[in-house]
Amino acid sequence: MFDRVLGIPAHPLYIHAAVVLVPLLALTAVLYAVWPASRRHIRWPLVVFALAAPGAVFFAKESGEQFSANRAFQSPDMKKLITDHEGYADKLFWFILGLAVVALIMAFMIAAKGGRAQIKAPSAAHWVASGLAVVLAVVSGYYVYKTGDSGAHMVWSGF
Repeated sequence: MFDRVLGIPAHPLYIHAAVVLVPLLALTAVLYAVWPASRRHIRWPLVVFALAAPGAVFFAKESGEQFSANRAFQSPDMKKLITDHEGYADKLFWFILGLAVVALIMAFMIAAKGGRAQIKAPSAAHWVASGLAVVLAVVSGYYVYKTGDSGAHMVWSGF
């Protein structure tokens, strides 16, 4: 499942889902946190992205671990590059998981009813969740960039 899809290495296929879904979750979470008028329109996309993005990162991470076991990647120089790449991916997974949890909390704590956002929690909880969403979105965006950039450099430098 993590090694190959229809005979093709799975990692290059799975990473595309992560590269698309992580920024979509980050953007949707930030919009939901800071723009109350958007909440009734993007609540369910936020929930979908919060469930899909961590799964996509998990699949990309696990398939990458299978991919790195290939004999072509066993040189000490390549192992160092792979270790750095995996380090970024591990951090990305934890930050996107945190963002997903905060996004789900926001989606059900700040419901949109009748065109107005109704906060079902103390005001302080709303501000903490909104602030966390923005910070986690920025950090997740950084780590999806660093993970992708380090992987792309390995590919385009000829392994």
